[in-house]
Amino acid sequence: MSRRLSREIAIQSLYQQDVHPEADLQMIRELEKKVQGEDLDFYRVLVQGVKEYHPLIDPILERYVKEGWKLSRLSAVDRAVLRVATLELLYQPETPSGAVLNEAVELSKAFSGMETSRFINGILGKLAKDLDQLREEIQQ
Repeated sequence: MSRRLSREIAIQSLYQQDVHPEADLQMIRELEKKVQGEDLDFYRVLVQGVKEYHPLIDPILERYVKEGWKLSRLSAVDRAVLRVATLELLYQPETPSGAVLNEAVELSKAFSGMETSRFINGILGKLAKDLDQLREEIQQ
């Protein structure tokens, strides 16, 4: 088990919740069964964190999406990748930013493809440069 698997399952769970908010939680519970121990704890931190901080995360991401675009214009899986990575960047300072960006890019390659991974990298790279300022903003 690994944090990568926790991130992968968290993205899948958040995708399911985004696409099928009315759906039974059974599918999400089935996904959660793939993660165990400390990785399960990390998975839950990611999923619950994105749910809890969603009202803060999305407006921050909107700043870094291409001018004239809205986050809603992105695919649900891309939104899930961006939200998980942004949560980690903002609220998990013990995880190196480079590791978060690398994982997000690799997961976006797996779920969406090479072109999207460059887009994800660009957004998160810009966000990471402003990380200290963004952390100050959310603490106020």
